[in-house]
Amino acid sequence: MKRVPNRRTILLLAIFFAGCAGAPTRPESVGRGDYAKVAEYVSALVRHEMKKRDVTGLSIALVDDQRVVWAEGFGYADKAGNVPASPDTVYRAGSISKLFTATAAMQLVEREKMDIDRPLGDYIPGFSIRTRFTDPAPVTPRSIMTHHSGLPSDYLKGMWTRNPEPFTRVADLLRYEYAANPPGTVFSYSNLGVTLLGDAIGKVAGRDFVSHVRDEILFPLGMSRSSFSPSADRTSFAAKGYRKGKEAEDPPLRDVPAGGLNTSVLDLSRFVRMVLAGGKAADRQLIKPEMLAEMLRPQNTDVPLDLDFRVGLGWMLGGLGDIDIRNAGPVAHHAGATLLFHGQMIILPERKLGVVVLANSDTAGRVVRKVAAEALKLALEAKTGDRQPAWEKPEGGEGSLSKEALQRYEGWYATPVGAVNVRKASGGGLRADLMNRSLWLIPRADGSLGLQYRLLGLFPIRIEELDVVGISREDIAGREILAARMHGREFPIGERMRPVPVPAKWLGRTGEYEIANPGEDAVLPEKVRLRADGGFLFVDYSIPLLFPGTVSFAVAPVSEDEAVIRGFGRGMGETVRVVTVNGEDMLSYSGYLLRKRGK
Repeated sequence: MKRVPNRRTILLLAIFFAGCAGAPTRPESVGRGDYAKVAEYVSALVRHEMKKRDVTGLSIALVDDQRVVWAEGFGYADKAGNVPASPDTVYRAGSISKLFTATAAMQLVEREKMDIDRPLGDYIPGFSIRTRFTDPAPVTPRSIMTHHSGLPSDYLKGMWTRNPEPFTRVADLLRYEYAANPPGTVFSYSNLGVTLLGDAIGKVAGRDFVSHVRDEILFPLGMSRSSFSPSADRTSFAAKGYRKGKEAEDPPLRDVPAGGLNTSVLDLSRFVRMVLAGGKAADRQLIKPEMLAEMLRPQNTDVPLDLDFRVGLGWMLGGLGDIDIRNAGPVAHHAGATLLFHGQMIILPERKLGVVVLANSDTAGRVVRKVAAEALKLALEAKTGDRQPAWEKPEGGEGSLSKEALQRYEGWYATPVGAVNVRKASGGGLRADLMNRSLWLIPRADGSLGLQYRLLGLFPIRIEELDVVGISREDIAGREILAARMHGREFPIGERMRPVPVPAKWLGRTGEYEIANPGEDAVLPEKVRLRADGGFLFVDYSIPLLFPGTVSFAVAPVSEDEAVIRGFGRGMGETVRVVTVNGEDMLSYSGYLLRKRGK
């Protein structure tokens, strides 16, 4: 749920995760049915990773078909109260919530109350959003569940705040906002879209979304400790949240359908078992097998800009980085995060295996991914005897590229972590500068570029995650794309930006800005600056609660009073407008008004 780098961004941020000195040794083999050995190794891995990343509490549940073969808690649900984490500990699940919202939508499809290919406006009367695209397809429930709706990623004003308004008001807030992309053209993760889908579900069902999902999914599954709510759970089973090892408060969230689930790993294991049973829970068919199969079917095979990335209805499909699990059939998964909580669910439908990991610390994102994937890989070996093959570098080793080939890479790229400058490196080759860090790009024999991190810019450091990544430049759908290839699959990670003329009015607006309408919002951009540099217009800002340092995005003016964030994907393609408030010109973005300092 948290506005953080997504799957493709992991490739760009891998430099921050160095190897694990002192990590437990993975068993050479796991015997058939030996889940005790799986638990022994994963427990050691959990303790190692929790200490390394300063994670206070974590819980895990491992599922083989209709059995929970291992469930355990580590660390503390409440450190000050000396309450240990357990399989029953209730955490904020973040975006794992989206799987329940998608399931609720498909239940309505099954009952012929919703058609996921009809315009969203058929279910939310009066819904509209501006567009500058010619004859775009409508926003539909299907395009929302696949994150191809073209809607902005979020409506940030009021999203994390002390007293959030009902999420059913979000549709009214969008009338003056613009679509970010034409629907159906590119994967762009959108909390906003799923929030609107939750609104539509409630209207179709004739009652509020929270009650509907409780009665149609949570209660039938026996998820007695689970609930959808703007706020974290307050029962005796609830985990406290931690930031940098200290107890902190996770602020309420307006967008309940996108990230408002409170749950435990044991409760989520019931959802996993339902999926593995073809939609059946106990003696009730919660959702028909064909509906579930559609949710797990790749929906975007005809979208060129998605390359090899695949998504179902609500589910992410296939793997990347830690979640790359091979020779196991389809891999369906979803992560979740709030400001303080992280979670990961992964299912292997064909092998009838699944795992859920939840944690209560802001630093736990990589931990839950790694632990979940390692547990499932070993469980697969225990169930089938299939051991995961070792990661392999691209064939051919180091190579060379001509001066002309290297020059083709030089320039600015719009990526999910901001504007990246690829330029000549001293001593030859190329380097990519991003978020105040640098990666060196090393030619490979297969014609791609490998990634290398250098300590202090001098000493190459081997990082396993980078060894298997190859970078290439491609022209797709009229765009100049930077793509990453990993384990035979290719993912878009950036788009080449060419300088565009910057009108005098926009040049006159450069300078530092502050939020004029912060209200009680808990997450606010700071140190906002609009600047012109080298033929580009950039917006710099920091959000200390979400990431360290400053990020920069390029914007392209499309008129004297509107500019678009360059690139495609999460947070990009969105519009910054100039509005006049009480005779004063301000910048407007995602509900926030930004006033120029010194006026």
